[in-house]
Amino acid sequence: MKPPQSLMPIAHAAELIASGHYLSIAGDEAALRQLPLGNWIGGTIPYFMGADGGTSSCEQVFVSEITGFSTPPQMRFYDAATLPQICRNAPENGYSVLILPAFSTIHASFARNAPNYEEMYLKPLIGWVAGVHLDALGQLEPKVVLGSSGEFSAQHAVVMDVALPPEKFAQIDIVNLFRPGTGSSITFFDTGFSAGACQINGKPGNLADYLVEHGIDRRLPLVADYSGAMINVSIKHIDPATQRVEFYAPVFPGLEYRIAAPVSDYLAEFKAALPPLATEISFSCNCILNYLYSELEGKRTGQVIGPMTFGEIGYQLLNQTLVYLSVSE
Repeated sequence: MKPPQSLMPIAHAAELIASGHYLSIAGDEAALRQLPLGNWIGGTIPYFMGADGGTSSCEQVFVSEITGFSTPPQMRFYDAATLPQICRNAPENGYSVLILPAFSTIHASFARNAPNYEEMYLKPLIGWVAGVHLDALGQLEPKVVLGSSGEFSAQHAVVMDVALPPEKFAQIDIVNLFRPGTGSSITFFDTGFSAGACQINGKPGNLADYLVEHGIDRRLPLVADYSGAMINVSIKHIDPATQRVEFYAPVFPGLEYRIAAPVSDYLAEFKAALPPLATEISFSCNCILNYLYSELEGKRTGQVIGPMTFGEIGYQLLNQTLVYLSVSE
């Protein structure tokens, strides 16, 4: 039987918590504050892909139940200093669910440094970046919640470690429709969430100037090959005056980026890339930028449902992707 994942009224989620279920919960901060203490972790976001399609709601929460574990899952906060221990502390056989608050120091630290964490890529790490309603950007802070204590934080990460019995294993998959386009090769000098000076086709250039001069659609991310996986870096803001471009994830030196090729029909291509119906999905999330740019409100993306987030975690920080976790025997 598939683990229950669904968008539900706050009262229903409260009943599951009271019954002792282990849960990962996404919802508006006001909704999450109405939930009782219990075996759950959470993060703020009011955007979801539910069974009836994409929606924004402050009266419902999205619940993913954690089942099939061998021992009770462990929940904890990490700060920026201790987060590099996350994979070392994870169970030898199992997975970890990580939620980070967007625009925080720990979000930036994870984005820059996660690929170098001890035991990274050896133990499944999945999760998402908490956000706020887009109308409240700059007014409200994204937060994560440790449900066992009821504590909210805008500066910590929250984690649930899930140990599995020996006959089961967890697998993370990424659905990314974007591929490098045929345009210029772009490389950067430094790691960062913003850039100006860069090299374009091997010659000195400025990214902001290049994007403006060529009329690049900012909805298209930069894409690079990270050891065989195509990883997106989404464009947050272009400032021609300062000749800087801000990103939702960091760029790294030593990688060749290109503007993504356009996706002609997001919904059709997305559905074609989804896992088979028989796949038992334990957790999944999709990107708020896909929700916006592909106009997913009221539209379904196959069987895969979950929060629409400010970033996805499939080991490292991702943008404009869908990630999902399946547990098999």
